[in-house]
Amino acid sequence: MAFDLREQLDGRRVGFFTDTSICIGCKACEVACKEWNAVPDDGMEFTGMSYDNTVGLSADTWRHVAFVEQRRPLGHQEPGVGDMDFRWLMASDVCKHCTHAACLDVCPTGSLFRTEFGTVVVQEDICNGCGYCVPACPFGVIGKRETSGTAAKCTMCYDRLGAGEEPACAKTCPTDSIQFGDLDELRERADRRLAQLREAGTTSARLYGHDPDDGVGGTGAFFLLLDEPEVYGLPPDPVVTTRDLPSMWRHAAVAALGLVAGIAAVTWTGTSTGTSTGTSTGTWRGRRG
Repeated sequence: MAFDLREQLDGRRVGFFTDTSICIGCKACEVACKEWNAVPDDGMEFTGMSYDNTVGLSADTWRHVAFVEQRRPLGHQEPGVGDMDFRWLMASDVCKHCTHAACLDVCPTGSLFRTEFGTVVVQEDICNGCGYCVPACPFGVIGKRETSGTAAKCTMCYDRLGAGEEPACAKTCPTDSIQFGDLDELRERADRRLAQLREAGTTSARLYGHDPDDGVGGTGAFFLLLDEPEVYGLPPDPVVTTRDLPSMWRHAAVAALGLVAGIAAVTWTGTSTGTSTGTSTGTWRGRRG
């Protein structure tokens, strides 16, 4: 599975770097995403889960801002509320546009495809609603719309990229928490930011999804987190769910060949036995006559 997607794309791979340390939870990215991509509303219901009423990514939520409250300070920060030290962790989640994208592997119609920018896009007019891509995604990104039954997710504003524009969410973000650009340049920027935060005392800071040697070959949308990935609802060690498909097919082929060989052996044995019995009976009768 090791391959250089950027090399295949002639060096044109772009992506997102989301620096959660400067996310203020304004949800401007959620609104911009919905407005530009005409994504339907997702209920607008009060869930009671902190200030997070979108809960997670879905077919109708392509950007999701998580709110996580923790009873501890951030680095050397002094909250200034007496003995109740706490911090808010906010992060705008999105489709990861994986290097090894399992959703691409399982799509039977070609509705999901890899663009010239390295992103993964769903063509809803080609989707047959089979839903194979939904469980295939290790991040739980893709969903099916109740109205149409087709899959939908972030396209990284594919139409805007073709026109030389950045995605709506990155364009709207007031703090530059969501940064868009050349993926290699973003990784270098993320390394510098991580070093800066650790020097400031935020030793829990870490990068997520930036490593090309991880279980999905690195992602096209990666994050700087201030705590463990699980705190943000992200899998700690994501693995492309179709990783074992080649070996599974090999085992299935061996099993099928074994079955065919077994049936052929039984058939041949039965035929041989029947022929021998018929010959003996005919000879015996001939002698009596």
